[in-house]
Amino acid sequence: MKVPLVNLARQYQNIKSEIDEATSRVLESGRFILGKEVEDFENSLADYMGMKHAISVGSGTDALLLSLRAIGLEPDDEVILPTFTFVSPAEVVALLGAKPVFVDVERDSFNIDVSKIESAVTARTKAIMPVHLYGQSADVDEIKEIVGKRGLHIVEDSAQCVGATYKGSKVPSRGHLGAVSFFPTKNLGCFGDGGAVLTNSDAFAKELRAIRSHGSMRKYEHTKLGTNSRLDAIQAAILAVKLKYLDEWNNRRRETAKRYSAEFSSFVEVPVILEERDHIFHQYTIKCEERDKLIEHFKKKGIACAVHYPRPLHLQPAYSYLGYKEGDFPVSEALSKEVLSLPVYPELTEAEIDAVVDGVKSYFK
Repeated sequence: MKVPLVNLARQYQNIKSEIDEATSRVLESGRFILGKEVEDFENSLADYMGMKHAISVGSGTDALLLSLRAIGLEPDDEVILPTFTFVSPAEVVALLGAKPVFVDVERDSFNIDVSKIESAVTARTKAIMPVHLYGQSADVDEIKEIVGKRGLHIVEDSAQCVGATYKGSKVPSRGHLGAVSFFPTKNLGCFGDGGAVLTNSDAFAKELRAIRSHGSMRKYEHTKLGTNSRLDAIQAAILAVKLKYLDEWNNRRRETAKRYSAEFSSFVEVPVILEERDHIFHQYTIKCEERDKLIEHFKKKGIACAVHYPRPLHLQPAYSYLGYKEGDFPVSEALSKEVLSLPVYPELTEAEIDAVVDGVKSYFK
């Protein structure tokens, strides 16, 4: 049986009538940029997250970029972030002329190792950017203790963590700003690119709304340098439909993950759910020393899988100018050779889940 890593067409079919009604409503309105659809979705998202403001933007990467603009990141400032993650956090720091400062991650959670942050702080440090990888929160309260001593900012990258909780609160909610992504394959995904910034700060919210629209809060009046990063109304309408199903979909991912872990724990390292955290399994990622051979086995079985991520950021050519070398972050470097993500999307059938289970077990027999 062939099992894809995701199946967005299947998800669409399950909610087709609601999606079609929402998109038709936008098309018939003739209002495609900002407007009521976007405002309604922003309000719904903020309510769901338990936050005061949700400012939608053009992508998750833009959500990070605009967040750094909002805190006043300047050239030669430094931002501390994990090296084992997708490229966006480091990318936006560098694009603004600042310096990404990498630290290693925890092997069990894949998230930033808070014990390594303090030694990375310098007089130029402006912010710490924890990435809540695969659907589980980093230890933000521990980071807040470091930040509180120095007046730094916390910008949370929650692209993979929409719907998860940390100590009873939705993620992100503990930092100054939190960025989320609505890339189609995310747990809450639109039909294209999209993102949002969450904050409880009125001042940051005002700044972000201006920056996303050419530095303007009033037509043809530009108070600051801005950009064009707005969520399309049609995407907001789609996301408003999907938001209603997010908890149900996340629960389905947890159920599948629970079965996987019960079936796989004798063969591979399965994901660890830490105390006071609620995992929403954007990815179900195992650790396996024979990862590459297991991938070849899956190919023969027709089971899709993916490596998130095959090379830590400090070893990427784009960041060679920073002077990092192999061996600097041993946990991240080891993980890049062992991690493997398996299908965990909520529309998986029982037969497909059985096929994934059989795929793993048959390799280790």
